[in-house]
Amino acid sequence: MLQVTKPEGFGNIQLEEVPIPTINARQVRVAADTTLISRGSELFRRYIMEEAVPPSIMGYSLTGVVEAVGAEVNDYRVGDRVMVVAPHAQYVIAEPNTTDGRIVPLLDDVSFEAGTFLPLATSAVAWSDSSGVKEGDTVVVLGQGLVGSLMMQVLRGYNPARIITVDALPLRCELSTQLGADVSINADETDPVEEVRRLTDGNGADLVIDCVGGYAGVKSFEQAQDMTRRFGTIQLIALYQQAPLPLHSSKMMSKRLVAGILTEAPRSEIAARSLKKIENGEIRASEMITHRFHYTEAKDAFDLLWNSPGDALGVLIKWQ
Repeated sequence: MLQVTKPEGFGNIQLEEVPIPTINARQVRVAADTTLISRGSELFRRYIMEEAVPPSIMGYSLTGVVEAVGAEVNDYRVGDRVMVVAPHAQYVIAEPNTTDGRIVPLLDDVSFEAGTFLPLATSAVAWSDSSGVKEGDTVVVLGQGLVGSLMMQVLRGYNPARIITVDALPLRCELSTQLGADVSINADETDPVEEVRRLTDGNGADLVIDCVGGYAGVKSFEQAQDMTRRFGTIQLIALYQQAPLPLHSSKMMSKRLVAGILTEAPRSEIAARSLKKIENGEIRASEMITHRFHYTEAKDAFDLLWNSPGDALGVLIKWQ
């Protein structure tokens, strides 16, 4: 079988031929249909590194069909459609259990393509639960990549008064409005701090969620502090900024900072909620897809996301 690997060298994405993995009595083997590339972690913590990256961490959003089942597995059968937290490969192994949500049966109305968004959607629901968002809030989501877009869509279910999104790429701003944002600010054309303050009568937002990873995340975290109202909340989700983030005590006084996920609910429970949101259209995963690549073009898919981020959002690798 073939799997995506990243040997030494910046952007050195390759396909490697390895034996089809065998399973033990507690595992299942899944034949991949589709995988989703996560630009944040897979580019800024894998693609750009000079050192080699283990294939086991190249990807974590795979859908496919169970094609072998261990003797002690009772909940899955050959032919089941599933999502697995697993790397980009033709075959992967999963070990079912009841709590970690690393393998989830797909609902009949959720396609293989939409199902690849489930790991990030599950995180988005957990992040939203942790944010402290309240009905009637004005919420700003900084960044409209995969994570920011999913956060915006999930937050609609909490009945905020208004969701304002910010990105510097026109395609992402356009998709953000299409997918449900009340206002989308192009930070390349308008100062987002000034615009948020204008839209909130000078007060600032009740909740600002920073989803800007990579180099731009240093600036966005500072902007988050400037556009949050007194007694408001900043939630930091983004990672891999490649530099320390500026935290100004004078700007943070009388504000709350939340880092990531604080909920202790089992991930399997949150995954089930997230899957229903994909099924019922609260999360419009299929509309987030901009590109599909055959697995033989895996390097082209990664290169597109690095070289032309303004042209892409959801980039899939097809294995069938």
